[in-house]
Amino acid sequence: MELKEFFTAVGGNYENVLTRLPSESFAKKFLFKFLQDESYALLKDSLSNKDFSTAFRAAHTQKGVCLNLGFDRLLQSASAITEVLRGGNNPPSYLFEAVTKDYNEVIENLKLLFAVN
Repeated sequence: MELKEFFTAVGGNYENVLTRLPSESFAKKFLFKFLQDESYALLKDSLSNKDFSTAFRAAHTQKGVCLNLGFDRLLQSASAITEVLRGGNNPPSYLFEAVTKDYNEVIENLKLLFAVN
């Protein structure tokens, strides 16, 4: 999979990403690091424990990472859940389901990009 194909698959904009990150190799370096990012796991665990303060921080972190890396679909779903959590509220399950779907899509395509199991 080529980098441009990856961004198409995850609803991102390849050209926009390369305006923020100076080269494809630099972009790939940070994309690879996303595979180890723990924001999603922290969000999931925090929601399970009804720790909405920690869940907010995790969602907000994920939102920022998605903005920088050009994961536009995941950015949208992370933004939606972040705004509900900002007020300390328990988000409706469909918001986390959307984050999960978009997150899994990014992870699966990153694995294809880097040929990782």
